[in-house]
Amino acid sequence: MKKFLPLVVGPLFCTCAMAQSSVTLYGIIDAGLTYVSNTGGQHSYLFDDGISYGNRVGFSGTEDLGGGNRAVFKLENGFRLGNGQLNQGGAMFGRQAYVGLGNNWGTLTLGNQYDFAFAYTSAFNISGYGTGYGVHLGDADRQGGDRLKNSVKFESTNFHGLVVAGLYSFSNTAGNFRDGSAWGLGSTYTMGSFSAGGNYTRLNSPSGLAGLDPYAQFGITTMLGQTVATVNSATGAVTDLHSSTPFQVDSQSILGLGASYAFNKLTVSGDFSSTTFKGYGESSTLRVYETGLQYHATPALSLISGYQYTTFEGHHWHEVALATHYSLSKTTDVYAGLDWMRASEGVDAVIGYAFTPSSGRTQMDARIGMRHNF
Repeated sequence: MKKFLPLVVGPLFCTCAMAQSSVTLYGIIDAGLTYVSNTGGQHSYLFDDGISYGNRVGFSGTEDLGGGNRAVFKLENGFRLGNGQLNQGGAMFGRQAYVGLGNNWGTLTLGNQYDFAFAYTSAFNISGYGTGYGVHLGDADRQGGDRLKNSVKFESTNFHGLVVAGLYSFSNTAGNFRDGSAWGLGSTYTMGSFSAGGNYTRLNSPSGLAGLDPYAQFGITTMLGQTVATVNSATGAVTDLHSSTPFQVDSQSILGLGASYAFNKLTVSGDFSSTTFKGYGESSTLRVYETGLQYHATPALSLISGYQYTTFEGHHWHEVALATHYSLSKTTDVYAGLDWMRASEGVDAVIGYAFTPSSGRTQMDARIGMRHNF
C-alpha cells in the first residue's frame, strides 16, 4: 500500500489548524491458468484472473476530526486482468463505495458495502483459500464476497475481542419499501488462538447482481416446485431458463457460523451455513457443512485442505479442495491447487459459481496462479 498526505490549500486569511488526514492507494492483481474437466460437456483450458482474490484498485482515507472522532471513506473497483473490463456489472466502484464517521464506540458508514456473510464468516471457508474457486455451492450463502447497495452499516470497535454490527440496505424504489431491500446482523470474537464469527442476512425479493440462476449456481433443474432448466431428451442439451432473467423468490435468509483454532503451525477451521429460499408457496433450505486445515510448513509455504458437504431439496454434494501457497515476498505469492465435486444423481456438478455446470455428476478444476498486492 502507498500512503499520500494530500496537499491542502486554504484561504490566505485562514489561521485555523488543519486536521491530519491521509489517503491510501492499494490493490490486488491475481492471474493464472486453469483446467476444468467438464464444463458444458467438454474440458477446458482457461486464462482466468481475479480468482484467489478479486482484482481491485482502491482508495481509502481517514481524517482526524478531533475529540476521538474521524471521517472515513473507501472507493474500490473490480476488474478483469485478461481484458481490462470492469466487474460488478461495469460499475466504476462496484466492489466498495462508502463514506462515514467513527469514534471510540464504532464506525457508521453509508454506501455500497459488503454484508456480514463475507465480512464475518468467509474467513472460515478454508476451501475458498485454495485455488479461490472453492466457495460454497452457488455462493448461495454470499461468503464469496457480495455487497448491499444503498446501505447503512454500523460496526462497533473491538471490545475485549468482541465486535458486533448491523446493516440495512434500502430498496430505493418508490412505493415499494420492501422488495430489493435487505438487512443483516453480524459478530466476531477473538481470544488468543481462537476465532469465531457469525451472521444473519435477509434479502427481500433479490434481483440484479443478487438475483438467482438456480441451474448455473446449483446444477439443478427444479427449485421450489418450479422448472428452472429443461433437458433435451435426444441430445442432452440443457436450456437454462434463468440465464438472463433472475429466478424470483420472496426472500433469501442466510445464517452462517464459523470458528477456527491455531495450534502453532496448524489451523483447524469449521463452518456451517443455512440458506432458506421462500417463494411460490414453498420453502427450501440449502445447508453447507465444511471443515478444513491450513498448515504453515514454513513462514513462506502453506498447505490447505478442505471438505464440504451440501444438501438441498433431496440432493447432496461432496467437494474436496487441496492447494499450496508460497510467498515470494510480503506482497507476492504463487499457488497451485485443485477442487473436485461429486453431486447426487440427476444433478450437474458445478464448483462454486465459477464454471458452466458439468454434463454429469462430477467436475474438477486444477489451477496455478500468482497474486500481487500493492
